Amino acid sequence: MTMRGNNTEGIPPEIRDVAIGGDATVECRNLGFRYGRRDVFSDVSFTLMSGVVGLLGANGAGKTTLLTILATLRMPKSGQALLLGEDVTSVTGRQRIRRSLGYLPQTVEVMGSSTVFDNVAYAAWAHGVDSSEVGYAVERALEAVGLMDVATLRARKLSGGQRRRLGIACAIAHQPRVLLLDEPTAGVDPLQRVRLHQLMTLIGKKSTVVVSTHLADEAARVADYLLIMRDGGLAFAGSPQMLSECGMPGMDVARVIETVMAGER
Repeated sequence: MTMRGNNTEGIPPEIRDVAIGGDATVECRNLGFRYGRRDVFSDVSFTLMSGVVGLLGANGAGKTTLLTILATLRMPKSGQALLLGEDVTSVTGRQRIRRSLGYLPQTVEVMGSSTVFDNVAYAAWAHGVDSSEVGYAVERALEAVGLMDVATLRARKLSGGQRRRLGIACAIAHQPRVLLLDEPTAGVDPLQRVRLHQLMTLIGKKSTVVVSTHLADEAARVADYLLIMRDGGLAFAGSPQMLSECGMPGMDVARVIETVMAGER
């Protein structure tokens, strides 16, 4: 994977504290999944190292299904998926994966009667953060997503965008080595979207961040590597620079992404 440099200029200090050390690996080998007799995708293969990965495709292309397999919530029908060297179909493998995995689903569920702080504290504890470190882990995560000012608010009172950011805070509180985000900026205001882009970039310097999005410009802006799903498989896997070479001279990466997603290339 093509990596970004280590420059953190312009990234707020409260976001910088979230990243950790160590490369993470995600590998899929001829992965396939089907609902009944319908193949969602088949023969999907790729290997990822640390960095931000943009996962793109039209509705129904299989992005969310792929993420739920990587999140160990759904088993593949064929092929193999490995996270940090562990097979998602192995019971012991899933247990090990989950300790080092952060996941934001498409629909964020929160404990509505609990405070924002307590929601993140529970997530940190559930992922094995030592009780003496939970408070710091929660504050770090809430600062990173811009929710520290509502830490004592009941989660049920949050707006849709705030709830989504709470889900991200829960996913990053334990500093995962692999972070899976399904439409992380949906419903988030433009200012906070920029903040989340900075957060993804920074975490991706040390960890693997897979971001499912339908926004070509978002993927072009933050991704080090692109996976584009189409027609039941993987239409493209490579860096934005590689993809830009597939377009017409002068065409920006976002436009090339859109043409590949639409099947025009």
